[in-house]
Amino acid sequence: MKKQPLFVILLLSILLFSACDNTETVDDRWKIENEAQFNTIANSSEYTKLNSISGNGFIMYKVLETGTGDRAPYFNEQVKVRYTGWYKNIWTKPDTYTDERGNFITNKIIFDTTSKNNIARKFTVNGVVDGFSTALQHMKEGDKWEVWMPWILGYGSSTSGTIKGYSTLVFEIELVEIVNK
Repeated sequence: MKKQPLFVILLLSILLFSACDNTETVDDRWKIENEAQFNTIANSSEYTKLNSISGNGFIMYKVLETGTGDRAPYFNEQVKVRYTGWYKNIWTKPDTYTDERGNFITNKIIFDTTSKNNIARKFTVNGVVDGFSTALQHMKEGDKWEVWMPWILGYGSSTSGTIKGYSTLVFEIELVEIVNK
C-alpha cells in the first residue's frame, strides 16, 4: 500500500519537471534573427562558402579586392591587417533610419575597426576568433574580403563588449602583410 502514494508522487514530479516552457526570450529571438540573416547570406550566389579550419562550421565571403601575395599565412604566423567588424541590431533595417517617433537610429554597430587611424594591426592568425582566423588562412597579401560568420565562429553564446551572444558578425578584412614569412 505504501508504494501507491510514492508512485503517484513520482509520476506527478516527472510531469511537473517535464513540462516545457515555450515562451520565447529576447535572447532566443536575437539568436533566431541572427541565424536567419547568416542563412540568407549562405544562400546568396554573391558569397562563397569556406569551411572553418576547426571544423566547427563555415564562413561566407566575397572578394572585394584581389591581392598579389604568393601564399596565405599559417595559423601560427603574425600578420598585419586592416579591418572593420560590425553587426546590426535589426537585420531587416538599413544601417541608419528614423523610427516611427522621429528618432534617428544607428542600426549598424561597428564594434572594432582600424579605419580610425588606418594603421594595420599586428597579431597572430590563431589569436582571433575562429571565423576571422579561417578567413586569414585563405587570404593572400593584398586581398580584401567581406566575411560573414555565424555566432559559433565569432564570440559564441557569450556577450563580449558590445557584442551580444549569438551575433552574426561581418568583417571587412584586408590582409596587408604576412610579417614573418
